[in-house]
Amino acid sequence: MKNASEMTHPISFRRGLIGAAIWALTFQLLAKAFAAPIALPGCPDSCGEVRVPYPFGIGQGCFHDGFNLTCDEEHLAPRLFLGDGMEVLDISLPDGTVRISSNVLRSDSLEFNGSWSVPDATGPFKVSSSRNSFVAFGCNVVAQLIPHSTLGSLTYASICAAMCPETLSGSSCSGVACCRTSIAAFAGDLPSYGIQVKHLVGQRDHWQVPTAAFIVDQDWFSRSETEMMSNFISQFRHPVVQSAPMVLEWSLDLISDEGLFRLSPIGPVSSDFICLSPNSFSYLINGNYDRRRCSCSQGYQGNTYLTDGCQDIDECQQPDLYPCHGTCINLPGTYRCSSKKSIRNLPGLITIIAISAGFGLLFSLLGVAKITNKLKKRRAKKLRQIFFKRNHGLLLQQLISSNKDIAERMKIFSLEELDQATNKFDQNRILGGGGHGTVYKGILSDQRVVAIKKSKIVVQREVDQFINEVVILSQTNHRNVVKLFGCCLEAEVPLLVYEFISNGTLSYHLHGQSENPLSWKDRLRIALETARAIAYLHSAASISVFHRDIKSENILLTDNLTAKVSDFGASRSISIDETGILTAIQGTHGYLDPEYYYTSRLTEKSDVYSFGVILAELLTRFTPVFSSHSSEVTSLASHFVSLKRDNRLQDILDPQIVEEGGTEDAKAVARLAEACLNLKGEERPTMRQVETILEDVRSSKVHHNSQTTRVGQNVPKYQSRNEGTRLYSLEKEFIESSEIPR
Repeated sequence: MKNASEMTHPISFRRGLIGAAIWALTFQLLAKAFAAPIALPGCPDSCGEVRVPYPFGIGQGCFHDGFNLTCDEEHLAPRLFLGDGMEVLDISLPDGTVRISSNVLRSDSLEFNGSWSVPDATGPFKVSSSRNSFVAFGCNVVAQLIPHSTLGSLTYASICAAMCPETLSGSSCSGVACCRTSIAAFAGDLPSYGIQVKHLVGQRDHWQVPTAAFIVDQDWFSRSETEMMSNFISQFRHPVVQSAPMVLEWSLDLISDEGLFRLSPIGPVSSDFICLSPNSFSYLINGNYDRRRCSCSQGYQGNTYLTDGCQDIDECQQPDLYPCHGTCINLPGTYRCSSKKSIRNLPGLITIIAISAGFGLLFSLLGVAKITNKLKKRRAKKLRQIFFKRNHGLLLQQLISSNKDIAERMKIFSLEELDQATNKFDQNRILGGGGHGTVYKGILSDQRVVAIKKSKIVVQREVDQFINEVVILSQTNHRNVVKLFGCCLEAEVPLLVYEFISNGTLSYHLHGQSENPLSWKDRLRIALETARAIAYLHSAASISVFHRDIKSENILLTDNLTAKVSDFGASRSISIDETGILTAIQGTHGYLDPEYYYTSRLTEKSDVYSFGVILAELLTRFTPVFSSHSSEVTSLASHFVSLKRDNRLQDILDPQIVEEGGTEDAKAVARLAEACLNLKGEERPTMRQVETILEDVRSSKVHHNSQTTRVGQNVPKYQSRNEGTRLYSLEKEFIESSEIPR
C-alpha cells in the first residue's frame, strides 16, 4: 500500500498541467482580444473565412479608392467578391496579392476565342505573371495568351501546344492532352488578356475531345494537375473544375494614392516615403518610382496602411524563431539576449567600455548627421522630379527645345535659383496677389529684377492655368505684352518669372489713392497701347489668343506709363481659321461679355467688350461695378451706354478731362466705347479697327466730324433708344446673376 506522500505527487502534477493549460488558453484569448486591428474602426475585418485588411474594405467609408469589396451573406457560408461576381479567396498584404476564383474557358470545338480582364482595367489590380501559369487542355491544339495592351503594333504572347497520340497516358501537363507555359512579362504585369485556341494543322485527330484554356495559380495547379490529367484522359471530358484560383497583384500610385503615404522621418535607415504607420517603409514595384507597396520594418508586424498598424514583435515569446541561450529582453523592433554570467571586480574593463562607447557615440552622431544630410538632398531631388513631372515639365521642355526663338527668350529655372532670388519667398518681397497667385519681387544672379508669381492653391485646375499662361506667353513677343523670362516646375506649385513692372496697375492709378492722377493724354496713349497688344494677340501673333480676362487690374504700367497686358492664366489659343470656341464661363465680374455669359461661346469680340469697359473707366474713373446713390449695385457698362444714348455723357465724364480740354476727343472715344459695349458681338468692331480709331484720335489727324464718320464706317449703325433700354435691362439682369469665379 502506497503512503500519502507518494499519492500527493501525481495529484500535484495533474493540477500543474491543468493550471498551465488554463494559463495558455487565457493567454491566447487575451492575445486575440488585443491583436492589432487590420480594418478601419467600425468596419468588418472578414467575410466568412477571408480576412479583409485595409486598404480593402466592405461598405462605404471602409475602403481606399479602388479596393472596395462586397460580402454576400445570403448563403450559409458568406462569400467575398471583387467587382462583378469575381470571388475573392485570399488577400495578402505582405505579398501584395489577391487570390480570386476565375472561370475556365471551355468549348466543344477545337477552335475558340475568349478574353479575361480585371474588373477595372485602370485600377490597382494586374494579373501576376510570376505567380500564374497559362494552361490548356485538348487534342492537337495551339493555345495563345495575348495581352490587351497599348503598345501599338508590338505584340507578344504566351503559347503552348497540346497533342494527342493514339495512346494517351501521363499524369503531368507536359504536352500530351495538356500544355502549360509561363506568362510573358513585358513592361510589367497587365490587367487583361485575350485567349485564342486554334487547331494544330498537320496532326491526325484520333480523339474528339473538348478543349479548355485558363490562367491559373501555378502553385495550386502543381498540386492539382495529376487529378485533372487523370480525369481528362480517362473520361474524355472537361477538367474536373469549372473555375480555378488565379493570383492578382496590386500596388499603389505615389500621386493618386498620396493619402496612404507620408514622408519618412529623416534617419540612417529611412526610405523616401512610408505608409501611414510608423515603423514601415515603401518599396518600388518593377523599378517604377511612382508604383509602390508598403511593409512593416524589421521587428514589426501588422497592417502598415493603418495608423499605428505596425506593432512590435515580442521575439521572446517565439524562441523557435528567435533563439536565446540566456535572458531574453524584448526591445522595440528587436530583442537582446544577455548572458547569465556576471562580471565582478572589473572597473578597468568598465572604464574601457565607457570610453569606447563615448567615441562610438561621437562617431555615430557624425555619421548620422552626414547620412541625414545626404538623405535630405536625395529626398528633395526625388520630390522635385515628381513635381516637375506633375507640372507638365516634359511638355514644356519639348516646346522650348523645338523652337529656337522660344529657347532664346525663356528658360526653366531651378527652385534653388528662385529661393535665392526671393530670399526664400520672404513676406517682405510680396508685391501683390492676382487671380491665380501671389507675386514676389526677386533679383536673379545676373542682377535682373523680376516678378515671380506663385500659385495660392494646389489644385490641378490652377496648375493647368499656369502652364497655359507659359505656353501662350512663350510664343508672344510684343512691347505691350508683359515678358515671360521663364518658369520653375520643381515646386509643389509652378512658379512664373516675368519682367518686373514697377509702377502698379492701371486700376490703381484710376481708382486707387495715386498722388498723380493720369492725364487725359496718358490715358489715351494707354488705351491705344492696350488695343495694340490685344489686336496683336487676336491676329498678328503666331497663334490666335483670346485673353478672356481683359481688365484694368491686368494692365501694368512702367515708370514712363507704358502699358503692359498681363495675366494670361484664363486665355485660350485657337487656330487661325476658327472664329470662336465653346468653353466654361470664366472672367471677372463687371468685364464679362453678356453674350459669352449666356452662350458659353468665346470669340475675339468678348475681349472687345471687356476693352469697352476699360475705355469707360478711362473716361469716367468709375469702377466696373459701383453703388449708385440709391445703394443699388450698378454696372458701369450699362450705366455708361444708357447716359451716352440719352446725350448725358457730361453727367459721368471725368471733370479732369474737361479741364484739360479733351472733351471732343473724349466724345469720339465714348462713341467707340459704346460700339464695343454692343450686346451683339457681331456688331462690335474688331480690335484692329479699335486700334486704328484710337490712333486717329490721338494723332489729331481727323477732326471730330470725320472721327464720327470713321466709327460709323467701321462698325454697324447703333441701335435705337429702345435698344439702349433693352441693353440696360439685360446688363442689369447679368450683373444681378451669380458671380463668375475667377
